[in-house]
Order: sequence, then C-alpha cells, then structure tokens
Amino acid sequence: MTGGNGHKPDKVDLNILRILQEDGRIANVELARRVNLSPTPCLERVRRLEREGYVRQYVALLDPEKLDRALMAFIEVRLDRTTPDVFQIFADAVAGLDEIQECHMVAGGFDYLIKVRVADMAAYRAFLGDKLSSIQGVAQTHTYMVMEEVKSTHVVPVPRA
Repeated sequence: MTGGNGHKPDKVDLNILRILQEDGRIANVELARRVNLSPTPCLERVRRLEREGYVRQYVALLDPEKLDRALMAFIEVRLDRTTPDVFQIFADAVAGLDEIQECHMVAGGFDYLIKVRVADMAAYRAFLGDKLSSIQGVAQTHTYMVMEEVKSTHVVPVPRA
C-alpha cells in the first residue's frame, strides 16, 4: 500500500487513518495526543495522507429515517447488451438518480447491483417504473427489500503495521 508519491504509511499514519475514520471531526490536538505526536507533525501527516488520497473526503453520516428515506432495497439489474456504449449510458443515467446510494458493476448472473433508499413502497414503485426501468438498455431488474439492517459501516479495514 503506497500513496501517490510512493510513500508507504507507517504505524502512526495507519493509527491516524483509523481514528479519522471513526471521527473525522476530531480536533488535531486530540488526534496528536492519541497518536503520541505534537500537533504540528500530526497535522502535516494528515495533510500528506489527504494529498496522497488515503483520505478522500470528510462527510456527515445522516439518519435516513429522520429524512424520510427509511426503506432500503437492493436491485439486481441486467442489461440487454453488455457493450461499452450500453455500460456508459447506464452509468451516466444512474449517476443522476438521488435515490441510488451505491451502484456496482458485478460479475455473475446480472450486470449491476444497486442500493437505493426511498420513503416507502409507493416511492420505490415510482422509482422503479419511472426512472430505473426506463433507462436505455435495462432488460430486467430483481429487487430485494431490506427488512432489517444488521450491519452497516463506512469503515475500511486499516491494516496493522
């Protein structure tokens, strides 16, 4: 694992990444204390990790229920053709759909796996009929409604040095 300029993160870098992933709003002074550095070198390391792309962005994790987006579904999408132009048309179309939280091209019996969040079943039906199924190249969809979210995390496992 190396960054953009070939820098390999050391034990302190990896600890910084673990802590930032847990709390992206941690004060630099507290972060420095937790990784046993003074604040200036700690901040320099954080900035380098950001520049090298280890930290892509800082975000707030919102509660979907409070925002009327409690219904989650996973949708398998099969395209009518698996050609570069159809893949591009599909990718461009789904990029603009706010209901889609994740879209992954997969190998196997279908082409894409999509995670969506909507208010309720009526909103899901409208999304499926008016938006997803109308994308050029979509041949078939199969939906799995989520009954219970057992585990959901944003954490990427950071190796131990």
